[in-house]
Amino acid sequence: MQQRRRLRALALQALYEIDCTTHLAADVEARYVDENALEPDAEAFFRYLVGGVVAGKTALDDLIHAYAPEWPVNQLAVVDRNILRIAIHELVSGNETPIKVAINEAVELAKIYASDNAPRFINGVLGTIAVNLEAQIAAAHRGQAGPSSTL
Repeated sequence: MQQRRRLRALALQALYEIDCTTHLAADVEARYVDENALEPDAEAFFRYLVGGVVAGKTALDDLIHAYAPEWPVNQLAVVDRNILRIAIHELVSGNETPIKVAINEAVELAKIYASDNAPRFINGVLGTIAVNLEAQIAAAHRGQAGPSSTL
């Protein structure tokens, strides 16, 4: 678990750079992989996080806006915005990370890298998304459980 936490922090740093500069995402991602001599599994997880956030940025930002409408995404602190993007990506991507773990990891990143109020804000946004996501999963399972459902 410590390894994944370190990789999430590394992804946060890379995404911060991508968000604040004109550096190409692929170049930043490759440089971080090289500079940190990541093992194949670690590299795959790091690339999954960074690549997924970069590729899904618009959809992730739409979710942030939907669940925190009083906070325009472009006005959020860069760190907060990217912690939310990473966690939401993990929540919605079908990754093996349990919902509670994704939220806890985001809150821990916020405690280290963000302002004092950020952990509570991030926990609130992600908690609301998780409740909605769990309801959608439960509804999907109920729909499949009927006698007419096919697999």
